[in-house]
Amino acid sequence: MAKRLLVLFAVLALMVGTAAAQDARAVLQAAAKNIGADTLKTIQITGTGMNAAFGQSYSPDTDWPRFDVTSYTKTIDYDNRSSREQIARRQGNYPPQGGGGTPLQGEQQQHFVVSGNYAWNMQGTTANPAPAAAEVRQLDIWLTPHGFLKAALAANPTAYTTMSQVPGQTGRRVTVISFTALGKYKVNGAINDQNLVEHVQTWVANPVLGDMLYETRYTGYKTFGSVKFPTDIHSHQGDVRLNPGHNSMEITVTNVQPNVPVAAMTVPDTVRQATIQPVRVESQKMADGVWYVGGAGANSVAVEFRDFTAVVEGPTDEERSIAVINEVYRLIPKKPIRFLVNTHPHFDHAGGLRAYVAEGATIVTHERNRQFYEKVFFAPSPRTLQPDRLAVYPRAPVFETVNQKYALTDGTRVMELHYVPGLAHNQNMLIAYLPKERIVVEGDLYNPPAPGAPAPTLNANNKTFMDTVQRLKLDIAQIASIHGRTAPWDEFVKVVGRQNN
Repeated sequence: MAKRLLVLFAVLALMVGTAAAQDARAVLQAAAKNIGADTLKTIQITGTGMNAAFGQSYSPDTDWPRFDVTSYTKTIDYDNRSSREQIARRQGNYPPQGGGGTPLQGEQQQHFVVSGNYAWNMQGTTANPAPAAAEVRQLDIWLTPHGFLKAALAANPTAYTTMSQVPGQTGRRVTVISFTALGKYKVNGAINDQNLVEHVQTWVANPVLGDMLYETRYTGYKTFGSVKFPTDIHSHQGDVRLNPGHNSMEITVTNVQPNVPVAAMTVPDTVRQATIQPVRVESQKMADGVWYVGGAGANSVAVEFRDFTAVVEGPTDEERSIAVINEVYRLIPKKPIRFLVNTHPHFDHAGGLRAYVAEGATIVTHERNRQFYEKVFFAPSPRTLQPDRLAVYPRAPVFETVNQKYALTDGTRVMELHYVPGLAHNQNMLIAYLPKERIVVEGDLYNPPAPGAPAPTLNANNKTFMDTVQRLKLDIAQIASIHGRTAPWDEFVKVVGRQNN
């Protein structure tokens, strides 16, 4: 009897699952026919709007800084899994205190390409390989309304009904279709009672946010030739419940060309041969017990004390930070990394904090960053796509916070931490200063150019840096820049003095 019941339950479960898949497929087919996805091969979208500097908030309670997109064109070839996204943008005015980054000078061109498993960025006629971006750009094709319907119909979709999450549509029921894209991304899309795709979401791995919400909302559908397409595209990266920084792009669509001729895309040899390079670490001794740990776009500084080591900056992600941690233990064996000094909370400067907490280090940062880090960086958010050490072996973060000045010392060596007020780049910036060695460690206040390159254009960050050094009367001989390289202080003085005259 028990065996018969098990068989009956299995048959019923199979019937329910089959019915759910059939219901999902019927909804998808109706939507595909309604918006023209069933006959669409290629599409070109044009418009204007804004995009944002992800992870670069001016302060923990503000959204990502925004750029004005003066021209936006995206061309997709669904059958060949390729797209070309071209953006012209200029400096925006949010937040009003500062742009969250070095302001754009004039108009900046962005050109992002993906073809199958290959991705690259165009700079003029030069193709710069971007292998790490290929998967997400491929995913973006299937997150468009028509791409979502095509991918879901080709998968094993399921369906359920719920209330709309789109502002202005609350109170209306939608059918949520779910499927797995590219073998690992769970994609959900909401189809409303007008057979329109209004909301598509998935989650992608991020070193700061874990399984990061990655979604786009589609409203204001209009007919363009043989298709219906939204005239408002609004994208989020990150969950607003955890982080005020989440609005990543909004495009007002002005024209759509369905089945536009698309030339066959040739993948450049340099792109085809490119691979994701392993983390590279190069150490440079700046003074006794002080090492500049570089070899990447964002670097760190290790300082040896009598019984412990302090590292200034844990940038990028866990992989980079583990490589730096291993190098620090090679340079300074048998002394624990007890402190990680964080200059500011931009993701490229703080993406490795979790690795240092897993190592047992105390995070030293400005006092206004602590709540942000506890709520966002160290929140118990899911990390199923790319588990890190702290997710596998949880440990509560420990903080020391700075207001205006803080000193790390063992009685012989001193590292001073100073607050940098009035900075447009970030509200909560610190610099580290070693008075005996006359070394200052800074992030984004001066990025020394490569040897032999032209001097950089003076910007507001440079001026604020100089004002802070003069106000504090710091005696500096060397700069250890988190971006770029080490540089003599006189080099920076010449840049400021020459362009101030």
